Amino acid sequence: MAALRWNFSQVFGERNPADDVQPMDVISAIDFDDSGDHLAVGDQGGRLIIFEKKPGKDVTNGYYSRKELEQSDLSGTQHPQYQYKTEIQSHEPEFDYLKSVEIEEKIIDLKWCARPNQSLFLLSTNHKTIKLWKVKERKLRKVKVMDPDPLVSSENALLAGKSYIGAQNKSSVSNGDLLESGEEVENIRTRPHGGHNRVANLEDDAPARCRRVYAHAHDYNINSISNNSDGETFVSADDLRINLWNLEVSNQCFNIVDTKPSNMDDLTEVITSAEFHPLHCNTLAYSNSRGFIRLVDLRQSALCDHSAKILHDGVSKGQKTFFTEIIMSISDMKFTMDGRHILSRDFMTLKLWDTRMETSPVASYKVHEHLRPKLSDLYNNDAIFDKFDCCISGDGRHFATGSYSNLMKIYSCGLGGEEGTILEASKNPYSKAYHQAAPRARRSSLGSLTRALYRHGQETSDSKSNEFPGNLNSKLLRMAWHPKTNMIACATGNSVYMYYA
Repeated sequence: MAALRWNFSQVFGERNPADDVQPMDVISAIDFDDSGDHLAVGDQGGRLIIFEKKPGKDVTNGYYSRKELEQSDLSGTQHPQYQYKTEIQSHEPEFDYLKSVEIEEKIIDLKWCARPNQSLFLLSTNHKTIKLWKVKERKLRKVKVMDPDPLVSSENALLAGKSYIGAQNKSSVSNGDLLESGEEVENIRTRPHGGHNRVANLEDDAPARCRRVYAHAHDYNINSISNNSDGETFVSADDLRINLWNLEVSNQCFNIVDTKPSNMDDLTEVITSAEFHPLHCNTLAYSNSRGFIRLVDLRQSALCDHSAKILHDGVSKGQKTFFTEIIMSISDMKFTMDGRHILSRDFMTLKLWDTRMETSPVASYKVHEHLRPKLSDLYNNDAIFDKFDCCISGDGRHFATGSYSNLMKIYSCGLGGEEGTILEASKNPYSKAYHQAAPRARRSSLGSLTRALYRHGQETSDSKSNEFPGNLNSKLLRMAWHPKTNMIACATGNSVYMYYA
């Protein structure tokens, strides 16, 4: 199988390298829906931005016959194009007065839900509160007031307009400029006695409404959410617990995994992510900071404290060091669409697991091995706690993850080697530009228990050098793979870059 050749498709929020990005504009979550027709992006300012596929023929959806593809050579040129649809202010900053803790509005994770009708549904969460949003597509008529030439009759003036739809006997909104309607209008009304003419133009609109708020169920920071294949339930995971929710019930949830020890001094690991099996609604996988992936069966017991399987790549005692324990923490994992394999990402490596093989991954790829000698420096400036996403293609043959210097690495099954294809998040993805790292400011908040767990009782010596073979300030953390075609959306800073193969 030949390696894919990737091409730049489009970019949203492009900026000049010298421009500063405001922290609230940094993208923190990204996800395609199951059809690939919509892409959702969440940022640290608590906003959700939704993009939709532009209308038109698309090879990936089978609109062209084989004969048409051969004649017009469209197979290498057609790919989905996206446009802005709507924006939602999902979360606002809050303050927990009981714990005297400020809750950031940052979107930690978002997931699309099944579509029971023409509306879109998606879940978004910050560290404490989950919200279910409904985005309803509708048609709006924007009413314009025309002042025709007095020498031209009102009928001729209206006929000169190329796009208009008549008004209906429906009340307008408070400002009098918008009339809601989903159907065409039959006639046009004008003011009597030669007054101004009113013309209504049909426009698309996507109003969003918060349907449910799932709050006050997590004592620790939420790190992930995942929808079940049954279309009715989802899970939310924090550092020590996983809760099961029904989408229609916001005031009650069930605790299905609890790893909190009776004595917090005995804490050795925290949960880092949770993911439902894509086909079996009773199977759940969750990862932890020690590099374990646990598969549990929800049918076995109400509290899934005993794992059905544990996937773990054992490290010999001779190789184990303080930094080794930190970089083993799994930041993200994804099931393949058939549910047979799991892709996981820790700080240094990308691993592909067969759920029937528990002792070792079927493939392991070193993402930025050149940083291993600099682990002490990475620890001192908190970079070692960066959480990188991973994504996998719909056919399960290709997978990708991010690195520093805005680099993305794409691997393919059966090709061998550990380099893969390296792209830079720019309009020229094969430039492979490495930039010298600038001094990195220490983050004011340590975030989850993971960082505090390894900080406790352990301090390293002062760094001898701040020189890195890459730019730690420019990192590609978030990415998603289109479910039906070879297209990747990746986020760096406040920009979304899209590539196709």
